[in-house]
Amino acid sequence: MTDLGYEQIQGEESPLFLCDHASNALPPGYQTLGLEPALFQTHIAYDIGAAEVTRTLAGLFHSPALLGVWSRLLIDLNRGPDDPTLVMKLSDGSIIPGNRHADSAEVARRIARFHTPYHQAITDQIARLAARTANGPALIAMHSFTPSWKGTPRPWEVGILWDQDGRLAKPLMTHLARAGFTVGDNEPYSGALDGDTLNRHGTKTGLPHVLIELRQDLIGDAVSARALALRLKPIIAAALAECRATD
Repeated sequence: MTDLGYEQIQGEESPLFLCDHASNALPPGYQTLGLEPALFQTHIAYDIGAAEVTRTLAGLFHSPALLGVWSRLLIDLNRGPDDPTLVMKLSDGSIIPGNRHADSAEVARRIARFHTPYHQAITDQIARLAARTANGPALIAMHSFTPSWKGTPRPWEVGILWDQDGRLAKPLMTHLARAGFTVGDNEPYSGALDGDTLNRHGTKTGLPHVLIELRQDLIGDAVSARALALRLKPIIAAALAECRATD
């Protein structure tokens, strides 16, 4: 585990896999941010199962991956540095005491120590892969979502989030549906978030990109996560091939 705020998996092929909310850990000095330790096993601390899926897919594609190593409760890597939710003071009804009094200086420290190195690493990996391919790498961000929200079940097994560029998202949704998945188009969240990881590294650079949300009951343990990654591999490969054919 690195103090820089990310784990890097080596690989030489596109796509570049990203997992912003891979971990529920905190660096030394932050204890539990004043929260009950049990809350770090819940979705407010990290995207359950997403890291295992990301690592498995990176291995299957022989692709690089970058994963955040600290909890989203410390700083949300999937937010722009000026986003007011970058350091959350309240998450799903839980007040976060260690963030409640975080002033601008503390937020700036966390950005410099954890947020900036992660995003610089993404920029560096994109540049490295772009030198190997004519059109640059595709970016695939892996996340997960809870099976229900405020008592309402979420029917989607996979959500595909995208904003202005559907080159990868649209064929991916088609292939997922053909494989029997219940697919959400910008569900359960919208992919139009200014300053988030894919807006910054995909929309603003012109690289094809997509955010894949997986329902957590399908990937809640390592065996299930790896099994779902194996199912996703040929689906993602088919969507990437269609995307590249349009470039």
